[in-house]
Amino acid sequence: MRIKPREVSDCPWYLRPFLWNQRRKFGKELESSLMWARSPGLFLGVAFLYGMIDHKLSPIDPALRSLVTVRVSQINWCAFCVDLNSAALLERGASMEKLSSLSQWREGSLFDDRERAALGYAEAMTRSDIQVGDQEFETLRQYFSDEAIVELTALIAFQNMSSKFNAALDVRPQGFCRVLRPEVVAGSDAAGQSVSANPGPDQS
Repeated sequence: MRIKPREVSDCPWYLRPFLWNQRRKFGKELESSLMWARSPGLFLGVAFLYGMIDHKLSPIDPALRSLVTVRVSQINWCAFCVDLNSAALLERGASMEKLSSLSQWREGSLFDDRERAALGYAEAMTRSDIQVGDQEFETLRQYFSDEAIVELTALIAFQNMSSKFNAALDVRPQGFCRVLRPEVVAGSDAAGQSVSANPGPDQS
């Protein structure tokens, strides 16, 4: 990592409940959170924003949320995010075959039309060489309400912020997805071709 994350013992008291919850859920604190903890005010803002986006009453089902966040993380070269979100995706019922094929989701028949609409929208929002077009947006509207599109857009925007933050500071994966194969940690170049990310020396 390019900056040392804050030590848990050095975190302000008001961040401790968030970190305790991470230990309860994941078995350890997230290195990304300890990086955000270098600026406690930003940590709180990001934590509350994420809580509003990833909630139980969201019109976007949990598996699709994870599918989208993994793809955005791949494009942004965030190995930490791919690791964490891939584990969540598998826990939410996706197959390993589907996870492994995510960077080539346009090929084959593993992904249904609703997933394809969401993934196409996520890629258009994430890649800097394209943008969301009217036709693509109308396709999205065939499967999602306006309220759902707003929540999906917020999720994609948040994951872009999070994955770009972690990738720039070289936050490494923590081994949450133990079945993750190197080819799953992939980005997308300007031509949309799948390319393997450098996993770094400490990735299993």
